[in-house]
Amino acid sequence: MAETDLPDDLGERFSRLAQVIGTLRERCPWTAALTHESLLEYLVEESYEVIEAVEGGTAGPERAAELRGELGDLLLQVLLHARLQQETGGFSVADVVDSLTAKMIRRNPHVFHPDGSLREGAGSADIATIEAAWDEAKKTETPDRASAFEGIPASMPALLLAAKTLSRARRAGLPLPPVPAPATNPEAPFAGETELGDALLEMVRRASEQGLDAEAALRAAVRRYTDTGRGKAD
Repeated sequence: MAETDLPDDLGERFSRLAQVIGTLRERCPWTAALTHESLLEYLVEESYEVIEAVEGGTAGPERAAELRGELGDLLLQVLLHARLQQETGGFSVADVVDSLTAKMIRRNPHVFHPDGSLREGAGSADIATIEAAWDEAKKTETPDRASAFEGIPASMPALLLAAKTLSRARRAGLPLPPVPAPATNPEAPFAGETELGDALLEMVRRASEQGLDAEAALRAAVRRYTDTGRGKAD
């Protein structure tokens, strides 16, 4: 079996996992008490643990094992939310899988025909064409959206929110925020949070235009600072 092939019993393994989650909902008081709302804190925590695992490096068996474990914890959240919906007659994890499969086929017409079969020459499209097709598919799926920014979660971390908003604006052909006038004295205090916010947004704009991730860069800078030992108590 090639490294990129999936095992023949993947469906059986996934079904077994879903069954285990269902049994826990029925037999474990702690799991049975979970709700969509109570799971949110774990979803956020597990998402950030995946980010930390990736930013810590993925090469080598130990790092790969850590990432594998964190992805499993994140998958658990998906299975639990789907199970909660199944119990109320909403949908099951199978519906989640089918919906995602259909979305990936629909939003990637450069790779798939509408029936899911592979197009000849798949893999030769340029990034701009791929993004345009993705955006067009999203418009078809959500024709009632009144704004290019609709659907961006407002609770995202601020730098990530800024980068996502600017990306949506560029792809929609919208004007970007005006560039603030350069400060005559970089050490001068900010006039207030509005001026600070404009300066931060401008830094995110510059970073994204260079293909840099402002959110990841700031996390890395904080880690470099804390790794020096300056945070240790005397």
